Amino acid sequence: MWRRSSRSYGTGNCLEVAAPHGARIDVRDSKDPDGAVLRFASVEWNAFVAGVRSGALGL
Repeated sequence: MWRRSSRSYGTGNCLEVAAPHGARIDVRDSKDPDGAVLRFASVEWNAFVAGVRSGALGL
């Protein structure tokens, strides 16, 4: 099941994420649901999210 961020404001510039298998996270562009899907190990995705939240990535 694909989920969109709760911080998405309907502008169409959104990422959607899914966890079809507990050890994997899939990411896609909401404007192109039939397009490319990026796949990450859940540990990689969790490290990315932690980096964004902590400001370590400068975002």
